[in-house]
Amino acid sequence: MPGPLLHVGATVLCSHAGQAQPTVPYPRVLVSGQPIVLQTTPYVVTGCTLPPPPAANGPCVTAQWVTGATRVFANGAPVLVLSSQAICAPTGTPLIPSIAQTRVVGI
Repeated sequence: MPGPLLHVGATVLCSHAGQAQPTVPYPRVLVSGQPIVLQTTPYVVTGCTLPPPPAANGPCVTAQWVTGATRVFANGAPVLVLSSQAICAPTGTPLIPSIAQTRVVGI
């Protein structure tokens, strides 16, 4: 599905309002002056409000993207778009990309 490309400054949250950030952005491609992020890039999550066991199985610590662009690649890997999907560990809940730059769109 087409959508704006995700970059380092994009707002990405876990399902429990924790802030997610890429561990290794791709610095060779910039959008809005910031590096883009590839599907292969793991994310770290901070500030997740899901309680730890035994109350729940949280908090979210890391996340891995499972979908990305189907036609736009960088360094052989799909780039992330606003509609990409990720799964957090250890909770199994999704990441929610909510704000990204709007000038560059990928499919």
